[in-house]
Amino acid sequence: MGLARLALVVLAAGAVVTLLVIGGRALLDSGGAPAQPERERASALATTDAVTEQASAQVPTVRIECLAETCPIVTVRVPGGDVLQYREMSRGEEVSYFEPELDVVLSDAGTVRVTENGKPRKQGETGAREAFTVRAPG
Repeated sequence: MGLARLALVVLAAGAVVTLLVIGGRALLDSGGAPAQPERERASALATTDAVTEQASAQVPTVRIECLAETCPIVTVRVPGGDVLQYREMSRGEEVSYFEPELDVVLSDAGTVRVTENGKPRKQGETGAREAFTVRAPG
């Protein structure tokens, strides 16, 4: 009986250590930030050099560029569907999305430059919240 109990304790300790390692790695991989949905990662990749050549022929439905040191929460989502972005942005950071219709909410409309279907949108007032829907042409 002593050997069986010892084996059970070792097995339980191994399971606890395994769970701690998996949880720690998941926390470190996310950088302490909430996990990004796959669609956000895929859309955000559209601004990388590898995809830029392909995207140059295609105009994004919406493009958002942060002009301030930190731009408060910028939310982009597919109406009735996935949230593509819900986070702060840093100076110079840009995101582009190519979905047919998007809802955009800017916590501080004066800190970002927005382009809708290749055309600049009038910049909002500093400190003002702005919400709008963008539809791709056609």
